[in-house]
Amino acid sequence: MELKRPLLGRGPVRHRRLWPRAHAFEVPSFFLLLPMRSLRLQPDQALARNRAAWVSFHDADHGESGPDALAWCEALLAREGVEGVDGEIWLQCFPRVAGHAFKPVSFWFCERRDGSLRAVLAEVHNTFGERHVYLLKGEGLARGAEAQARKVFHVSPFAEVQGRYRFRFHRRVGADARCIARIDLDDDQGRALLQTSIAGQLEPLTPPALRRAALAQPLHSLMLVARIHWHALRLWLKGVPWFSKPLPPPQALSR
Repeated sequence: MELKRPLLGRGPVRHRRLWPRAHAFEVPSFFLLLPMRSLRLQPDQALARNRAAWVSFHDADHGESGPDALAWCEALLAREGVEGVDGEIWLQCFPRVAGHAFKPVSFWFCERRDGSLRAVLAEVHNTFGERHVYLLKGEGLARGAEAQARKVFHVSPFAEVQGRYRFRFHRRVGADARCIARIDLDDDQGRALLQTSIAGQLEPLTPPALRRAALAQPLHSLMLVARIHWHALRLWLKGVPWFSKPLPPPQALSR
């Protein structure tokens, strides 16, 4: 397997609520796209991993909070019978910034040796410290084909734990490298409730690129949390119904 380099993505996070009240916002963001198997063989000096830095990546922020997030991912794939992941495993996630981590969703792109996408793990965290993984499979995932999963995990008090997610992924390589992940939510009646996306232009993760991103958003994670609470207040003022948090699902993974 050819060793890959970590990438940095910079672009907007978009969130649009369609029902029962219209509400939309867009915030600037940056994220990491990490070739986890390549980093196992050859760490990258531009990535502060499991150590203090203004922008860093910590394995314990993923999976079962262990010291090796890739080992967790590989064990999960084996346990679920997902074969053929003999290429790179890319992790798209928000970094820790100023020691603070907030990772509402991270994506594990699990490739075959030829670079085609075998599966995606959508690792979702809520603000109560809980997490859940949706396992997505299907041909054409990397080219925008839709994968669906039933919503079983509480994320927002303004959305019941019901309905179906629709996931779509696009990734373009080359001089104008770019990636986008879309997650839409429909209710049990098929009515569109939410449309969300994380998108960004990609560039090699280098110290200058990381400094530019950090200087543009020096409190990235904290500001994401603050904006979530601000928009929650606006939804409440608009009269959007509030739902109490249910117990988490008994299984940590669903399809």
